[in-house]
Amino acid sequence: MLKSLSIFWNSFKMSVQELNNNKLRSSLSLIGIAFGIFCIIGVLATIGSLENKIQSDIKSLGTNTIYVMKWPIGTGDDYPWWKYVNRPQPKYAEEKFVKEKSTLAKYVCSFNSTNTTISYQNNQLNNAGIFGVSDEFSMMQAITVVYGRYLNETEFIRGNAVGVMGYDNAEKLFGKPEKAVGKQVTFDGKKITIVGVLKKQGQNFGPGFDYDFCVIISRNLYASIYDVTNPYNDSFIMVNGKDNVTPKALIDELEGIMRQIRRLGPKDEDNFALNDINVFSQQVSGFFGSVNIGGWAIATLSLIVGAFGVANIMFVTVRERTSQIGLKKAIGAKKRTILTEFLLESAFLCIVGGLIGLLMVWLLSLALSAVLPFPIVIAPNIIILAFSICVILGILSGIIPASIAARMNPVAAIRSH
Repeated sequence: MLKSLSIFWNSFKMSVQELNNNKLRSSLSLIGIAFGIFCIIGVLATIGSLENKIQSDIKSLGTNTIYVMKWPIGTGDDYPWWKYVNRPQPKYAEEKFVKEKSTLAKYVCSFNSTNTTISYQNNQLNNAGIFGVSDEFSMMQAITVVYGRYLNETEFIRGNAVGVMGYDNAEKLFGKPEKAVGKQVTFDGKKITIVGVLKKQGQNFGPGFDYDFCVIISRNLYASIYDVTNPYNDSFIMVNGKDNVTPKALIDELEGIMRQIRRLGPKDEDNFALNDINVFSQQVSGFFGSVNIGGWAIATLSLIVGAFGVANIMFVTVRERTSQIGLKKAIGAKKRTILTEFLLESAFLCIVGGLIGLLMVWLLSLALSAVLPFPIVIAPNIIILAFSICVILGILSGIIPASIAARMNPVAAIRSH
């Protein structure tokens, strides 16, 4: 144990001495390592933080939740919108039927939305979202009210003219969000009283609900203001499965229920879509996986350049210490001891380059976190990955010069001085 620690310490001192004695040569060689680690860790940290934000937004749509919609989830130029445009919108009566017939659903709610102009006295907000929801919506969504309260059961049933406002909307209309509670706002000829303000969510990058810029009202109130039968109305039914129910099982049950509701025959094609939110998550993971591959490709080139630089340093170091190697072997140093010393020294050099790269990433994360609407987090597993890459790269860079040093003839090595 003591011998191993001695070898480790000697290798560390030698690597520090090498950096000190040959500052320019060592610095140029370590730039490649630092830039390679910067590329890998920078890409992984930035893309990972963005992916976590988007995945979090997707999860806000509801876990283990199926959306009964007019449109199936799909993108691309070949999306056959013409096939779905004439489908009927999901109706409130269908939500009630699903709730009655489903044995696998935990919560069911309807959702309608539109964008309009909201006004209070002389202040106006354009393109604000109006969400018309049924009572179980709050059980499926992580809704937090910071001022006032949420809608109660009576208000949902009677369709009372009350609503809950998003944080940014309240701030823009009233200056301070808490001042919105108890005030009356007007949109599309209807006056409603704000009874609560939602917690600030922050910018939404995924397909989740933009709560900061919305007003949530009951579905019955929404239906008294807007034509919910309009085929272009944004309407769907959210069905949350019980804890032990898989999305596939829930989809299978919902398909049977919806076909029964719409009286479709055995040969009739579905005129509804059952969308699993997990599809969004899988698409996002696939996209960011491709981006990470690109980052690895760029970083690999830098790491290869850096590895050749470190190997060059080690070849020069072996030549400069030939006589020392000969003396060590003459007094009994074994081949593996010499080999280990040089491999550790090479690994230390790469770790120094990696630390420089991590410092660059840390500075980048501070700068980006100040301007982006989400924090850049350097996860512990990314730091461990960086050090692992440095150690492996150091061993690969130093294996040939270390092997040459370990195989030296002690007599010939001493005479070379």
